[in-house]
Amino acid sequence: MYLFNRFFRECSMKLYYHPLSGHAHRAHLFLSLVGLPHELTLVDLAAGEQRTPEFLRLNAFGEIPVLDDDGTIIADSNAILVYVARKMGPSHWLPEDLVTEAEIQRWLSVAAGKITYGCCAARLVTVFGASFNPEEVIQRAHDTLKVIEQTLLGRTWIAGTQEPTIADVALYSYVARAPEGSVDLSEYKAIGRWLQRTESLERFVPFANIVADLKTGEAQ
Repeated sequence: MYLFNRFFRECSMKLYYHPLSGHAHRAHLFLSLVGLPHELTLVDLAAGEQRTPEFLRLNAFGEIPVLDDDGTIIADSNAILVYVARKMGPSHWLPEDLVTEAEIQRWLSVAAGKITYGCCAARLVTVFGASFNPEEVIQRAHDTLKVIEQTLLGRTWIAGTQEPTIADVALYSYVARAPEGSVDLSEYKAIGRWLQRTESLERFVPFANIVADLKTGEAQ
């Protein structure tokens, strides 16, 4: 316990983010939930800061979020979740049980794929003016949400655990803001309860609910 507490006192990380990025929010949310000291460094996406040589040295794809842990650079939101969870050591956020870990990895893949091309893409259309087909991405969002809803009918947390994991963190931001992309959540009662449970966690930080004219570089 002493080493764990000392780690939290001494650790200070820098997170490159933007408040309207759901990918950045999931990283910020997890750092906050575990009580890990970190500095938020705003990347001005509208001004193209994500395409500057300085930022591209951090992430050659020119996307946020990026975590700088005393010179160790971790790009990609889900990679940040895994990195931080592993650095903390065994915990309910990423248990060492193989079956549970596999289930968590499954939902991280859903967050990186189906959520990105569904809920996230629908939000990009309405909030950022992206050129996706609205009907197509909204249908994708509902196809994914239906599976999540059915899964949560028998579970408290998405990976079937008694406490939240990084899988819940990975899914939260874009599901919570799905209505910004004209994706109606009113019929998903289990998802609604899960969102409330997540928002009730100690040190929860909300995802900005702001409509803005922002261009590329938002998602990773």
